[in-house]
Amino acid sequence: MKKHWIIAALLGLALTSCENVLDKTDLSAFNEEQVFNDTLLAKGYVDYVYDQNLPTWPTGDFLKCTDEIGGESRFFEGTVQVNTVQDFGIGVNATNNYGKLRSINQFLAKLPTGGLSEDVKNRLMAQVTFFRAFRYWDLVQLYGGVPMVLAPLEGVGEEAKEEAAIPRSSTSESVALIVKDLDFSIANLPGRWSNTNDWGRITSGAAAGFKGRILLHYASPQHNPSDLPERWQAAYDANKKAMEVLSANGFKLHSSFSDLWFQEVNNPEAVWVTCYNNKVGDQINKNMTWDNNTRPSYLGTAGGSNQPTWEVVQAFPMKNGKNIEEKGSGYDAQLFYKNRDPRFNQTIAFNGATWTINGNPNYRLWTYFVNNKTIEQKATNTGFYVRKAIDPNLAAGAVANAGTDWIEMRYAEVMLNFAEAACGVNRLDEAYTQLTELRKRAGIEPGADGYYGLNPKMTRAQMFEAILHERQVELAFEGKRFYDLRRWKKFETLLNGKSRNGVTINLKANAPEDFATRRDGMNLDSVYKNYFEIVPKKLDTKFLVNWKPEYYFFAIPQQALTNNPRLEQNIGWPSGTFDPLK
Repeated sequence: MKKHWIIAALLGLALTSCENVLDKTDLSAFNEEQVFNDTLLAKGYVDYVYDQNLPTWPTGDFLKCTDEIGGESRFFEGTVQVNTVQDFGIGVNATNNYGKLRSINQFLAKLPTGGLSEDVKNRLMAQVTFFRAFRYWDLVQLYGGVPMVLAPLEGVGEEAKEEAAIPRSSTSESVALIVKDLDFSIANLPGRWSNTNDWGRITSGAAAGFKGRILLHYASPQHNPSDLPERWQAAYDANKKAMEVLSANGFKLHSSFSDLWFQEVNNPEAVWVTCYNNKVGDQINKNMTWDNNTRPSYLGTAGGSNQPTWEVVQAFPMKNGKNIEEKGSGYDAQLFYKNRDPRFNQTIAFNGATWTINGNPNYRLWTYFVNNKTIEQKATNTGFYVRKAIDPNLAAGAVANAGTDWIEMRYAEVMLNFAEAACGVNRLDEAYTQLTELRKRAGIEPGADGYYGLNPKMTRAQMFEAILHERQVELAFEGKRFYDLRRWKKFETLLNGKSRNGVTINLKANAPEDFATRRDGMNLDSVYKNYFEIVPKKLDTKFLVNWKPEYYFFAIPQQALTNNPRLEQNIGWPSGTFDPLK
């Protein structure tokens, strides 16, 4: 992001830029009384909470735990152990979940004692309760119920150690406390911040959208195997409210699926964002890594590490809205790229694609092999690259310092969350409305019936599958697929015993000798029909996917159990007695 918040040290906290703060010669001289009685200093604390807790661009390791990209993963190898997932935290550390929660609880405990107006206090606290909900949900979705510490604990002495040995709350109790925090945020945050310099701050709509996401997850089979209707009703009510709050404040779908990543302030689709900038060699520089890690390595200093699987390539429907395996879809396996949902070309870079990159609108991407040798300097392992959120106008020399904002929650996700919750309570007409609006924005043909290729007579179960599929396409590579597969307990049915796949595209021996010099001017369909052979390629060569049932609620690390004898291990792990479904 091109604007930024300047952060300076203050009692281990941080301060936003303003003259009466930066004029101070000794920032460490501030004491607790000053911080919670000065609006600027209190805002500085809040900005520190933002800096410590905002989510970041997805990483390759995270995406490897899905069918979106290839790569080794302990989760798919079936070798996850008790100590593998360490998000719970096993020691005193300001940067782990409970360390961050301590800073949050300190603020929420101390600010009410200060002399700021109630409106100012509530607005500042509402931003911080949002992040307490975020931190706790990060834990609950991994482990189930956790110790819900809502006040700062003393850290010294045997008595303090005894008080800190708090047992796990049930999952239902944990979710209820998370929702309570978000309800406070919704009630006390603006629908939009009036000052553009506040872009990136949490709004009431973002808090409502996050509440809707959480309750949708809580209604899903991972947490709700009995399909309890009250869970779906709560998710429906929360997501409907989120839609209403966001719509009333001007949030909506961006006009362009591909360009939505590159509009920052007042982006109508960006519900919850993490701001980045493109500064170099500055104390407040905050560059993102997605662009540099994702584009082909031979185009600059990039890594080319996020490479789509054949599975995600095939997931995109056709331009008529039909899935590729459906009768009448028009899919041609040799011309796999042709007449696809327009989101395909805006998400996947494939062999022969015209890809505006490095400011060149006529660049053609070639990933084929000649005599078993790649024509690239370093071949993509799957045959494809991700082009979503890759800035087309960014010069090669600026890639490492890209400043594109991360959109953690798009309005499109809120629509999909609402559609799924509506399906959960058998309001299928409302689910259809959301899906058709998304497909309309995408550029899919409406068809004679106006259903944009969707089956107009879906059952509840079929609609759930259609929504999950739409999420796979619309939200591809945005870090949502892992949690969708997990909450719907789909890993075993979709992936277990299989390998994720890519393709190798070979140039046939009958291709012209001067093909390499003529290819950019040739008709791509003709080239594929006459000169290319598409060969399937297994990506998981050392193992087949082996996701295990106990991974739906990971183990509490052994050191955490040792530190706090009141903690119980999850059922399904050694000596586990805690039921995460309660």
